[in-house]
Amino acid sequence: MMRKDTIIIKKRGEDGSKVITVRIKEDTLKALDDLAAESNYSRNELINIILKYGVENIEIR
Repeated sequence: MMRKDTIIIKKRGEDGSKVITVRIKEDTLKALDDLAAESNYSRNELINIILKYGVENIEIR
């Protein structure tokens, strides 16, 4: 039986996310940081929102 004061946490990386490294232009990074400040989203959250939208809406010709 689990005690009531037990805190259960998952190991990092088990949320379906993967850490990667990308290179982006400085002006793009500045734009992301401006959007993050304006929207109160983190840069990471915005990048994920933008990438998800792009992947779901891209058309390759």
